[in-house]
Parts: sequence; C-alpha cells; structure tokens
Amino acid sequence: MKSITINGSQRESVGKKATKALRNAGQVPCVLYGGDKPLHFSAPELAFSKLVYTANAHTVVIVLDNGEKYNAIMQDIQFHPVTDRITHIDFYQIFDNKAITMEIPVHTVGSSKGVMNGGNLRMPYRKLRVKAIPSKLPDFIEVDITPLKIGSKLYITELKHEDYSLLHPDNTVVCQVRRSRLAVVDADDEDEEEDGDVPATEQGDDAAAQE
Repeated sequence: MKSITINGSQRESVGKKATKALRNAGQVPCVLYGGDKPLHFSAPELAFSKLVYTANAHTVVIVLDNGEKYNAIMQDIQFHPVTDRITHIDFYQIFDNKAITMEIPVHTVGSSKGVMNGGNLRMPYRKLRVKAIPSKLPDFIEVDITPLKIGSKLYITELKHEDYSLLHPDNTVVCQVRRSRLAVVDADDEDEEEDGDVPATEQGDDAAAQE
C-alpha cells in the first residue's frame, strides 16, 4: 500500500486556546494513539489533502521536527460544520508485525454481459473492510464483473485472498446486475431477478481501526 508523509511539530500545549491558535494559523491539531502514550502534534492543513480528499487508501508516515518518525493510519477526522475545514485528526500507530483493519476501495474490471444488455450494476460497497499486516494491505480490491449476467450477484466469498482477511459475512453481496426496463434478457441470463433492495447489513462504513 502507498504511504503519504506528513511533516508536523509536536505540541506541548493542548488546551483550547493553544488549539484555537493553531487552527487560526492554518494548522490541524492531531493525536497519535497506539503507542506508550498519546502523542499530540500539528501539521499544515494542506499537508492532508492527498490523504483526506481521495477515494484511495493510504498509510501515513508522520515525521516530526525533532526527527521522530511514526507509521500510522488515519482513524478519525473532524470537519468544521460551516466551513468544512479540517479541525482535528486522530491517527493510530501501526507496527510491521501487528495486523490492522482498514477500509480498502473496490475497483471493477471487465465488461459485464448483463450491463451491456441494459442491466444496472449495483455496488452496495465502495470499500471493503480488510484485516492484514501493513505490508500485505492492498491498494485496492479488484473485482472482475465479466461473468455477471442480469440477475447475477458476486459474493464476498469469491474475493478471498491469502494475504488478507475480508471482515464481512459470507452472504455479503459486493456487486450485482439488476434488471432494468430497457434490459434485453438473453437465454443464458437468469429468468427473473430477485425483488427487493440490498439488506441494510450490506451498507459499508469508512472507519479504520487497529486490531
């Protein structure tokens, strides 16, 4: 997995006044958890653009002005309710030999026969929850939709990989081709698509957590 370097400064003062002064100066207050004790630091807001405003998943190398370096993942982020500027970020320190959980983007490849015949491709998940040691985390999970006909579904069990675990129930639908009014059903396609929407349990989330 690709990594982004964030250059920051350790914070000595963590009170409200000091935090407000940092934000007024264009800095984002941050906390790194997972080590011996929480580490407070700050970095310019622009330094987080490639980490926050992207659909891709990244690990982070936090480099402080005292020379210390920490490998981490972003765990939580807060935005100002009016300006939408970043107001705070929590990170979690990661270690080479300890598995972590992250949300990894799903990329589709191939051309679905069902879609070419007018069916609608539905993807309840844009990201999947993956557990692995940091060196085994993929940049994305590739899903081949070529075999999908109208009415077909691709389940999470078809994406199993030896390098990581997918933390979803076996009946989780990753993608499916639903019939549309303009669809042309071939003899090979299923006669009828199941009615109903994707269960609520198949809705993804974006949290990343240390296991």
